[in-house]
Amino acid sequence: MTKQVVVLGAGMVGVSVAWHLLKRGYAVTLIDRVPPGQETSFGNAGIIQREAVRPYAFPRDLTTLLRVLPNRAVDIRYRPSSVIRAARALLQYWHYSSDKHYRKLVPEYAALIMQSLDTHDEMIRSAGAEALIRKAGYLKLFRTQKALDEELTKTASDSTLFGVEFDVLNRQQLAQREPSLSPPIVGAIHWKQPWTVTDPGALVEAYAADVKCKGGTIKHASLTGLTRQGSGWLIQTTKESLHADQVVMAMGPWSSYWLDQLGIQVPLFAKRGYHMHYACNKKAPLNHWLMDAEIGYLLAPMRAGVRLTTGAELTTVDAPVNESQLNAAEQVARSLYPLGQRLDACPWKGGRPCLPDMKPMIGPAPDQKGLWLACGHGHQGFTLGPVTGKLLGQMIDEEHTDIDMHPYRVDRF
Repeated sequence: MTKQVVVLGAGMVGVSVAWHLLKRGYAVTLIDRVPPGQETSFGNAGIIQREAVRPYAFPRDLTTLLRVLPNRAVDIRYRPSSVIRAARALLQYWHYSSDKHYRKLVPEYAALIMQSLDTHDEMIRSAGAEALIRKAGYLKLFRTQKALDEELTKTASDSTLFGVEFDVLNRQQLAQREPSLSPPIVGAIHWKQPWTVTDPGALVEAYAADVKCKGGTIKHASLTGLTRQGSGWLIQTTKESLHADQVVMAMGPWSSYWLDQLGIQVPLFAKRGYHMHYACNKKAPLNHWLMDAEIGYLLAPMRAGVRLTTGAELTTVDAPVNESQLNAAEQVARSLYPLGQRLDACPWKGGRPCLPDMKPMIGPAPDQKGLWLACGHGHQGFTLGPVTGKLLGQMIDEEHTDIDMHPYRVDRF
């Protein structure tokens, strides 16, 4: 008899898990309150980041802390009430960002990143989504030689240890590639391996369409209950009740509520990001995805226009929009590149589900047979969705996994 699996959450991670489980012969139902790819996966920068072998650490140097504390920086903003609420998780985040711990976790994190292109490629080909993909990497811009030199020191090590490929561009070489940029950029790193996506939401939709083609079921409903029932699970939604042998929790930042209901305490917190689209300047086309490294925002030439994505705002998932970070990023971006008019009526917002040690949870829930977790991917859920689906499928079928899964266990905190 075919085993029934319900996957909760239809972002990049959930859709990828469903895709891989269908490939393994499971009967899969994917449930989300919105259509696939319409939450956090919709609004990201659209990069499959093969170079991102170092996760975002909590700043520990005094210079950065003093810069961030006034709450006017472009890259990091915070809401005091949210910081207080997440204080325990943030203190753990600070702890794991020490040099001692960070050196240990980078290879564990990189082990996932290094599989990102191959696992996406398999799904892109199956879904026929090649038209959404550009394989030209992206540019990381630097305003000071000191910052560029510091990044190159790390990059040289990443190249040796993790196979990261890059070129260094001086001011003149950068001007040849992006003639519309204004000073004071001193140079750039061209990350050669990453793939960029002209419509991130459409890629998730293509993967979801492939899930349906492979026999999966997609239901639009809100989860209202999740309880053990016999040897399986009862899943209650606003529309119906379902029974499943196994359940995969892939609800991103919304996972913590339901895990709490089951007595599973995880230090999950959210980093919000915003985006806005701008009209393309026909006289000054943007040729590459550009990250303004020392300021903390990204410009991406997408189908919907030039997308500006912000850094991180420490807040709760459902907090109202605060445009100040986006406005600050836009002001700096306009001094670098001639953005056109705003195209969106209001900013988009999305919550990145983060854990203190910067690694996702992938594996079985403790003391909850048949419940599996795939959440906490931080800034890289879009990049790591397919590899998460592949590895979780191997775990569910009790196969030897491609990498050691101990670093991503749910009960590590």
